Amino acid sequence: MTLKHSLLLMNRLYIFLLAGLLLSCKKSKKIDHAGGFEIGRPLAEIEDKRLEELSGISESIQNPGYLWVENDGGNDAKIFLINKKANIKLTCILKGIKNRDWEDIAVGPGPEEGKTYIYIAEIGDNNAVYPLKYIYRFEEPVLGAEKKIEITHIDTITFKLSDSQKDTETLLLDPLTKDLYLLSKREEPVHLYQLKYPYSTTDTITAESVLTLPLTQLTGGDISSDGKEIAIKNYDDIFYYKREEGKDLIEALKQKPIVLPYEPEPQGEALAWARDGSGFYTASEAVTGETSFLLFYKRK
Repeated sequence: MTLKHSLLLMNRLYIFLLAGLLLSCKKSKKIDHAGGFEIGRPLAEIEDKRLEELSGISESIQNPGYLWVENDGGNDAKIFLINKKANIKLTCILKGIKNRDWEDIAVGPGPEEGKTYIYIAEIGDNNAVYPLKYIYRFEEPVLGAEKKIEITHIDTITFKLSDSQKDTETLLLDPLTKDLYLLSKREEPVHLYQLKYPYSTTDTITAESVLTLPLTQLTGGDISSDGKEIAIKNYDDIFYYKREEGKDLIEALKQKPIVLPYEPEPQGEALAWARDGSGFYTASEAVTGETSFLLFYKRK
């Protein structure tokens, strides 16, 4: 083979490899068509051992600049108010309640106008064995001098799914209607279940299956405080939906979602919108050998 032929083959090989690399990058890149969110920026490393199994997060209304978080099953029936350095500022103990498998948390309107409420979702069921699920609702506490308080006035919303027993890890509270929604986790497609407001706190009610979404392994989500944006996540992606004026949540979720920029966390299950619309937060359970952070995805 002549030198000329050798150089020609090398040039063709270089072009082939370069084209393959560019194609690979193009396929793996997640495009943000949602008006712009930056990739998650670490606000703080989650170092407190009491926050090792975070499964839900929601920004406080009564305590601006703070976040409510919870741990999943097997932990104490407690929620924590943290700052954006992931330091615990208040511990709330739910009297008479057990944490079977808490999987999400929401903060928003409730039965009394002018007050805000915390909703804790006792909805996990890895082996699909529990006939009933629960949502615990109580008035949102305000941070004061005490570092630990006991919550005694708790409403329990007891319900079953309309079709079958299954694992669910995502709770959505619609701030416009007060309706509650759950998303199943392990199916493909997943089911969206609705509890229309007002919901009984004395009888067992049924969460009706109202929609399927072509997703799977969903672990958390949130609706923005103005009700116009929905974000839900699994371990690999964050899916964004825009809700048009006058549309209900079900109609909004019928759209094809936009995949936002996301670098998977060690075991990322929690997501919450910022109250001021500036972006959203995520947090992960601790995984041995890996570092977990409180992350913020800023709107561009």
